Amino acid sequence: MASSLFTAFALVFIIEGILPLIAPVLWRETFTKMISFTDGQLRSIGLVSMLGGLLILIMVR
Repeated sequence: MASSLFTAFALVFIIEGILPLIAPVLWRETFTKMISFTDGQLRSIGLVSMLGGLLILIMVR
């Protein structure tokens, strides 16, 4: 169980690191735009991201 959890965290870090590695300007612009979002908009983005991840997980399993 712990091994799977650490593997999942490692994959998150790898995926999160791709954009700043290949397009740092786009990454910086994206974060600059996100600062102006309201809390509700950020929560919506988080919810959509979580549901997308859950859907992928269900499809893979």
